[in-house]
Amino acid sequence: MVLDNLSHFSKRQILTLIVFSIADFCNAICVSLQAPFYPKEMALLILMAEKKGASATEYGLVFGVFELVVFVISPIYGQHLNRIGPKYLFNGGIFTTGICAILFGFLDKVEGHLPFIILSFVIRIVEALGNAAFLTASFAIIAKEFPENVATTFASLETFFGLGLIVGPTVGGALYEIGGYTTPFLVLGSVLFLSAIMTAFVLPDHAEHEIDTKQSGSLKKVLKIPGVLLAAVSIVVTSMSIGFLSATLEPHLRQFELSSVILGLMFVINGGTYAVTAPCWGWLCDKKVMPKLCTFAGCLLLIVGFLLIGPAPFVYEKTVLWVTIVGLMIHGLGIAALLVSSFTDALRTAISNGFSNNLETYGLISGLWTSTFALGAFLGPSLAGILYDTWGFQHGSMSIVVFSAAIGLTVVLFIICSSRRQHSYKEIGKSTENFLIGSKYSTTNGTAGGALSDTGSQKGQVFTPTASLPCERPPGMSGIITCNSYKNRLGDWHRRDSNALVDDFQAEEDHREWHEVLENTQEKDQF
Repeated sequence: MVLDNLSHFSKRQILTLIVFSIADFCNAICVSLQAPFYPKEMALLILMAEKKGASATEYGLVFGVFELVVFVISPIYGQHLNRIGPKYLFNGGIFTTGICAILFGFLDKVEGHLPFIILSFVIRIVEALGNAAFLTASFAIIAKEFPENVATTFASLETFFGLGLIVGPTVGGALYEIGGYTTPFLVLGSVLFLSAIMTAFVLPDHAEHEIDTKQSGSLKKVLKIPGVLLAAVSIVVTSMSIGFLSATLEPHLRQFELSSVILGLMFVINGGTYAVTAPCWGWLCDKKVMPKLCTFAGCLLLIVGFLLIGPAPFVYEKTVLWVTIVGLMIHGLGIAALLVSSFTDALRTAISNGFSNNLETYGLISGLWTSTFALGAFLGPSLAGILYDTWGFQHGSMSIVVFSAAIGLTVVLFIICSSRRQHSYKEIGKSTENFLIGSKYSTTNGTAGGALSDTGSQKGQVFTPTASLPCERPPGMSGIITCNSYKNRLGDWHRRDSNALVDDFQAEEDHREWHEVLENTQEKDQF
């Protein structure tokens, strides 16, 4: 959808799009190399960890600490984005991620179980710091550069990130077969490092160099806004659903005895659907419907998807492969709707509730989005493992259905309450007879709708309002009798608005001076 409007973009915006697309794609490739994308075969790091004697708990924590660090550090990056500078944060994040990817390739050279685990933790934590910086800065720059197409641009760039997550494990596996453990990390990490050098020279500077001291936002302040809090919780649930499948889908599909290629394709279905359909949801949020409606639609799709993937005990007694595939596609549609709409909705809601429409607010919402997504990615696999061991996939996956239903119901209630607040009082238009007269008036010949005739004016002339009443005026003063009665025109309220009090004061001064002159004259005459 963004490509259709490229003619309306400036060279600066087009350049930003190109740089971001390349950086998102390369960053996703490097990040996906170190995640258990194919649980049956495990990731390259897990294979090496097992050779070093690391337990499943230990390398599980190595993966989990990444999301935990992103969750903690992202709001801090977002709050101080304008002070650091979005371009510096963006470039620093890419450099850090690329270097960490290269360092991962040399972990096989480390001797001993404990040094291997310690270095794995250190590299993974530093990489999380870089990845959080990259994502937070990129989302903020998108909001800054594309204020009229935030959702569409965000979704289009997420497409490149999703493609990188798909390509990463595939290319990484091929490079592993060619050159062993070090090769994929060295090659792809170097590609990301080169993209960081290109970004440093090409990406425009997006800093505002001014900090709004009157409206400096914080995470606590923004989360006190119900609409923003609802968007944040929806991100957590969406990320949890992705993490749930990443941890339990492979064991769930073992009953079909699929080949490694087919199994890999099963993991690509929902991610590929997300990458393809995200721009459509972004276009809807920008041009057609309010973001919360897309959030509600995403919740429904998430529910339907998990009812089919299991499938739910009341849908099918046994798992059917083609039903699972359809469920994964619907799940991809759902996560696209939720992730795209939540970012746009949180940003618009924060600004409409008094936060400044500047880079500081963009950074704050970007940090919130990255943080809450990481929280869900941390909780999802953890919850999935417990539920899978306790109840199995069919019953355990119903937890995501319950969470999604709760979010969807809350969104509906929020929309209803918001619409009632907006329409609880009928707004008085200028054409109404009882329009509130402001402080300035103009005289026109003839009659006009909404004009009020003045008995003291010349025939055929009417007074028409040119300014509305001050907001502090009490509601009781808006009645037609109060506003239009001739008697009230002599009151202080009306006279103040028409500058009558100023005229009266001047008249009194003139009258007093005249009396003084007259008295002096009389005294002289008497003398």
